[in-house]
Amino acid sequence: MLTRIRALTMTGAVCASLLAATPTAFAEVEPGGWTSVSPTYTVQERGCGQVDGLTFQLTCSTAGGDQRAERRYATYTGGTRQFEGYFRISSLSGTRISLKQTFNESAAGPYFMLAAERGGRLYAVHGGDTLSNAGTVGATVRVNTVHQVGTSHRTYINGSLKHTYASPGGSFYDKFGAYRTSSGNGPATVVWSNVHFWRK
Repeated sequence: MLTRIRALTMTGAVCASLLAATPTAFAEVEPGGWTSVSPTYTVQERGCGQVDGLTFQLTCSTAGGDQRAERRYATYTGGTRQFEGYFRISSLSGTRISLKQTFNESAAGPYFMLAAERGGRLYAVHGGDTLSNAGTVGATVRVNTVHQVGTSHRTYINGSLKHTYASPGGSFYDKFGAYRTSSGNGPATVVWSNVHFWRK
C-alpha cells in the first residue's frame, strides 16, 4: 500500500511539473468580455517571399523592392480587437524583418509594425521603440495586440505590456509573416503557430 501511495504521489508530481512547463496557449490578455472570431485571410507572396502553411520565408538578401510572405486578414472597423500568435524565427541572415502589422486601411499604410533585428531585438518600426530582446533565433515568442479603434493599440510580448500607441478611427486589418522593412533585408524564415483572434 505504501509503495502504491508513493507511486501515485510521484505520478502526480510529474504531471504537475509537465503542466507547469507547458505554455498557456489561446489565452487572451486583458481578460473579460472577449468573443472568439475567425476572420478570413488571403496569402501574400511578393518578390522572394514564400508561404507554406504557417512558415514564411524571404529567400533572398535583396535590400530593395517588395519582399513579403504574409497572411492578410479581413478588415474590421470599430470596437476592440485582439490578436494572439506565437512566432519562432528559425533563421535570420538578414535583419529588420517585420513580423506583425496592424494596417490602417483608411490611411492606406502601415499603422503599427513589430519587427526583428538580427540578434533578437524586437521593435516598433514607427518610432523605433524597443519592445523586447526576446526575438533570438530559435526562441518562441508570444505576441498579443489589443486594438481599441479610435483610442489605442497595445502590444504585449510574452504576456507583458510593452508598447502603447494612440489609434485613429477608421478601417484596419491584421497581417503577420515575414516582410522586408524599408531598411531591412532577408534571408529569413519565420514560423507562426497558435494564432487566435477575439473581439468585444
